[in-house]
Amino acid sequence: MARLQPPPWVHTAFLLCILGLVGAIEIPMDLTQPPTITKQSVKDHIVDPRDNILIECEAKGNPAPSFHWTRNSRFFNIAKDPRVSMRRRSGTLVIDFRSGGRPEEYEGEYQCFARNKFGTALSNRIRLQVSKSPLWPKENLDPVVVQEGAPLTLQCNPPPGLPSPVIFWMSSSMEPITQDKRVSQGHNGDLYFSNVMLQDMQTDYSCNARFHFTHTIQQKNPFTLKVLTNHPYNDSSLGNHPDMYSARGVAERTPSFMYPQGTSSSQMVLRGMDLLLECIASGVPTPDIAWYKKGGDLPSDKAKLENFNKALRITNVSEEDSGEYFCLASNKMGSIRHTISVRVKAAPYWLDEPQNLVLAPGEDGRLVCRANGNPKPTVQWMVNGEPLQSAPPNPNREVAGDTIIFRDTQISSRAVYQCNTSNEHGYLLANAFVSVLDVPPRMLSPRNQLIRVILYNRTRLDCPFFGSPIPTLRWFKNGQGSNLDGGNYHVYENGSLEIKMIRKEDQGIYTCVATNILGKAENQVRLEVKDPTRIYRMPEDQVAKKGTTVQLECRVKHDPSLKLTVSWLKDEEPLYIGNRMKKEEDSLTIFGVAERDQGSYTCVASTELDQDLAKAYLTVLADQATPTNRLAALPKGRPDRPRDLELTDLAERSVRLTWIPGDDNNSPITDYVVQFEEDQFQPGVWHDHSKFPGSVNSAVLQLSPYVNYQFRVIAINEVGSSHPSLPSERYRTSGAPPESNPADVKGEGTRKNNMEITWTPMNATSAFGPNLRYIVKWRRRETRDAWNNVTVWGSRYVVGQTPVYVPYEIRVQAENDFGKAPEPETVIGYSGEDYPRAAPTDVKVRVMNSTAISLQWNRVYSDTVQGQLREYRAYYWRESSLLKNLWVSQKRQQASFPGDRPRGVVAQLFPYSNYKLEMVVVNGRGDGPRSETKEFTTPEGVPSAPRRFRVRQPNLETIHLEWDHPEHPNGILIGYTLRYVPFNGTKLGKQMVENFSPNQTKFTVQRADPVSRYRFTLSARTQVGSGEAVTEESPAPPNEATPTAAYTNNQADIATQGWFIGLMCAIALLVLILLIVCFIKRSRGGKYPVREKKDVPLGPEDPKEEDGSFDYSDEDNKPLQGSQTSLDGTIKQQESDDSLVDYGEGGEGQFNEDGSFIGQYTVKKDKDETEGNESSEATSPVNAIYSLA
Repeated sequence: MARLQPPPWVHTAFLLCILGLVGAIEIPMDLTQPPTITKQSVKDHIVDPRDNILIECEAKGNPAPSFHWTRNSRFFNIAKDPRVSMRRRSGTLVIDFRSGGRPEEYEGEYQCFARNKFGTALSNRIRLQVSKSPLWPKENLDPVVVQEGAPLTLQCNPPPGLPSPVIFWMSSSMEPITQDKRVSQGHNGDLYFSNVMLQDMQTDYSCNARFHFTHTIQQKNPFTLKVLTNHPYNDSSLGNHPDMYSARGVAERTPSFMYPQGTSSSQMVLRGMDLLLECIASGVPTPDIAWYKKGGDLPSDKAKLENFNKALRITNVSEEDSGEYFCLASNKMGSIRHTISVRVKAAPYWLDEPQNLVLAPGEDGRLVCRANGNPKPTVQWMVNGEPLQSAPPNPNREVAGDTIIFRDTQISSRAVYQCNTSNEHGYLLANAFVSVLDVPPRMLSPRNQLIRVILYNRTRLDCPFFGSPIPTLRWFKNGQGSNLDGGNYHVYENGSLEIKMIRKEDQGIYTCVATNILGKAENQVRLEVKDPTRIYRMPEDQVAKKGTTVQLECRVKHDPSLKLTVSWLKDEEPLYIGNRMKKEEDSLTIFGVAERDQGSYTCVASTELDQDLAKAYLTVLADQATPTNRLAALPKGRPDRPRDLELTDLAERSVRLTWIPGDDNNSPITDYVVQFEEDQFQPGVWHDHSKFPGSVNSAVLQLSPYVNYQFRVIAINEVGSSHPSLPSERYRTSGAPPESNPADVKGEGTRKNNMEITWTPMNATSAFGPNLRYIVKWRRRETRDAWNNVTVWGSRYVVGQTPVYVPYEIRVQAENDFGKAPEPETVIGYSGEDYPRAAPTDVKVRVMNSTAISLQWNRVYSDTVQGQLREYRAYYWRESSLLKNLWVSQKRQQASFPGDRPRGVVAQLFPYSNYKLEMVVVNGRGDGPRSETKEFTTPEGVPSAPRRFRVRQPNLETIHLEWDHPEHPNGILIGYTLRYVPFNGTKLGKQMVENFSPNQTKFTVQRADPVSRYRFTLSARTQVGSGEAVTEESPAPPNEATPTAAYTNNQADIATQGWFIGLMCAIALLVLILLIVCFIKRSRGGKYPVREKKDVPLGPEDPKEEDGSFDYSDEDNKPLQGSQTSLDGTIKQQESDDSLVDYGEGGEGQFNEDGSFIGQYTVKKDKDETEGNESSEATSPVNAIYSLA
């Protein structure tokens, strides 16, 4: 919990008010007076070459002054130049280039002269320059080769613009160059590397210049770095750590300065400007920079380190900032320093600026013109724009250096004097008139002002006055007593009375009396002292568990006559009151606290005169991982409704309500909400009355008079709200006069001759008695006539037969049968508005580009608006297109320019079209008369996108493209540009570009391969350039989204080829034949008897059956004995190439006519030979078929 002090600007604002009390006395404008310059362009006036030139010069005087100009010290004849005009009732020059001309021709030095019969005032000498943004000279930059660890400077050398451009470095891909203490940009725009690392060549470096007026950015050709290194790999894990250099084998070096060069330099700066000192050093590791001033400390309130401590900026330099500064660059290898000698010079600045002098006939006076500078400025006096030496002699005037003394002045002494003080760094020019008047005192402020101020504060009562001779002013309180001055009071030269500390007894009526030899004038100010706003119960710091309810109290005491507003801040920002929060008059409640609710909460209690603040911090604890007690593990529910409500301690304005809580259903009750219902205004509707903590079951309720109350109670826990309790018995309070008046009182016209007065009706709790009604009063604000009044029972009243849009004072007072409410506040309302009577004049249209124009017009006079000026509005429509036979919509469109402004921009126009435009002024009633119709033509622009761009793929070799012409050509079409690129997944091919004639709307693309898709981008072109593009892609196969999309697509394309279909048919036929052969062989396999026994007995390993036959069955696909089986289960071929014929008798094998073998097997070869060639199935036709099977 903490009470906060009022913001410091409160004290600062008061000091500024006090400083403004010693200004010159103004002459009322209804009195004759010489001219005074009120507005002028800056001395160095830089203009945008694309806009008309404005050189401002405004002046006041009585009679109104006339104006003329000089250019380069010679009379500037405006009438001879059709491009130059002067604004009405003004000296402002307007140079118009809509009909051609070069702005550079008007560069020079201009000076404005404002003249009436009492003298001539001069403006400053205004140097007019046209902004320049020259192009960057073309140059080819070779790659910059540098050894790793060496220093490097990339020079920018931007083109000299006016004003100078803003420099920044980026890569050619428009990524900002990361800067740190090793790599940074100097004030001159160059990019400095204290040491180059291998990582620096990962990007290129381009210097960019942004020009202020044209809002353009010019980019220099990028530098490319080539870093020579002993370690080509780039390990960035060490970042900028000092060990990075040794790890990469870069030799460490002591610091040396890259800028400025040498050990010392000097710099001159003008008083009041910013001093920028810069030191950039190289070295390995990167040096640190520190700044010092010899013989003293850096000015802490004005000094600021910038650019990673490489620059020292001292703002608003004064003479004491001169001296010697030095920067120290150091790393672990050593340190060096550079000394900068700073000299502070000064353009002239005022010590005593001459002020207007108002004298009575026969009075003495003086004009003082004192200025200082370095070097010392010279002073030159002029009168009415001419050197004083060449002016007619005046015996009543004496010049004494920087002072002119006037003695026994007469009416003929009226004139405007100029003081020009200058040195080599600049000049100051001041006008001061001498006016001789004989005027009795007069008061310049409204009479009988009301000033409200907070107790113990400081305040000021103003009493502006005028007279000649200058009157003396005295203050009195409550019309009696001596003059107030001294002690707690202080009177300033301009008549303001300061009361240093307000007390209760200071309340009253203060009278100021101004007196001179011609008479006296007086005015009164009523001072009301109000009690301060104070928070007497401040919010407390709290620690809450997540999900619980927290209440932050903020109880305020304030002056009851002031409207109190209580708001809350969270972490110094306005608090959004969501559905989990409830803000009441004296507290803030947060339901279901979450972690994001943690922070500081500030209660701000404010009235229209003062405020008080108090702060507390809320800490939110996270949920516990496991239940901490048995109750937490039980299921939770909403609480049961409270019961047995009882009313006791019945009083006139209060009652005690007691209830019995219901079951909390395993979740503690956090709050009780008491609601009430009354049976007079809104029977059956329940309203929240108050809220109480869950730990209480009895509370005193504050009541309003004349309300028949009935109460009920709702319990709340973290799960939700209970059902309302059954209602209590009714209790009616006694009546009383209303204590407040209706809110939101407004007076607005619904027609041009009426004013409707409305307000928010008071509810049952503020009526305080029966027969509530409202006394409505009104009167014209200017006339201060007697009040008109009427009694109303509703919430509106219409005043008829009113003038058009005049202010009224309105009061609405509540009244019931017990009496009236306090006197209400006065509200200002306005009668109805009528349509404006005048249109904007001198409407000028300047075409900015193909889709936008700028408008400029003369504003209407306020008395012709006949209401509140809402906006100026431009109605415009497209009359025709410059393209023949192109139908256009002539629908009217509008552009609004809110407020009382003289210029605006209309955008989103169609290029290459003829437009018409009218201007009106708009108030709350509607549009005024239209201005004269202006016609303009927009230049050619870029076209819209081609319509209905279609991509068809009839086969795998070609893609057909078709499109229609753009809906909006915006000029003469000169052709189309098609860009297309093949892609396969994320892989892109080479982009190809085709240009077509404007009549071509079809194109066929020959595909380079059957797999890739194509992306097509088509745009139309005019002479201005290419317009909006439309992009389409060639069709995709249905399964392209699968991982094998490319392969499947390829297979689908091949499957449509003739050669592939034939090959597949041949393979299928061959497989069918082989299967047939296999089937036949299997069906004829089995046991074959041997006709004759072998001559040589079979070995024990030979397969044999009891009947002496061999079994050639392929059961289990077993190999013949003696063969070798490979790892994959296939039979390896042996070295023997013997056929079955070798085993037949007589060397010949016999076959049936179906091809089956019927020969007799005999052993022809000896055993040894047979053992070496036991298996010959690799060459057997049967085994061959088996192997295929």
